[in-house]
Amino acid sequence: MHARHAPWNARGLAAHATAIADAAAMRPTNAAARAAPSARSVRFYVAGGLLDRPDGTGTAATYNYRHLLQLLHIKIRQREGLTLEKIKSELVEQTGDSLERRVATALAPTLGAGADAEVMHDNDDHGAPWRRVRVADGIELHVRDDLPAARENAVIAIREAVRAALGREDIR
Repeated sequence: MHARHAPWNARGLAAHATAIADAAAMRPTNAAARAAPSARSVRFYVAGGLLDRPDGTGTAATYNYRHLLQLLHIKIRQREGLTLEKIKSELVEQTGDSLERRVATALAPTLGAGADAEVMHDNDDHGAPWRRVRVADGIELHVRDDLPAARENAVIAIREAVRAALGREDIR
């Protein structure tokens, strides 16, 4: 799904990875690491050999889907407490398929892959179908499909906000 958005410049790659990291509530355990990558960190990772070199140079440099997977892998492993040196040694041996599997396996539980597919019909005045979004065990949201809030990124953001609110001690 994300491959269709490529290629990106450094800023676009960082923004796309940040959106995914935010939706997955990824936070590194290493205080020196940032949760959201920036264009500067993308260039730093390229210079350090963590990310493959982009196509082109300077402002014409473009990054592809493999770069996105590498960047997400870096953020996932930082969340798990690994150093950049250890992550770099792992990335050398990663094929595209194994990298994609690793990232998907790490992010699927937090992104709720496949949990938002069910659509129901309700007898409302609009006649539009509603999407059922599973938030947690016994909790779901209902979003009418003809509204801007039904866009995939909006649904994910709403679901994650509700999950975050449920995690607060004063709301349980």
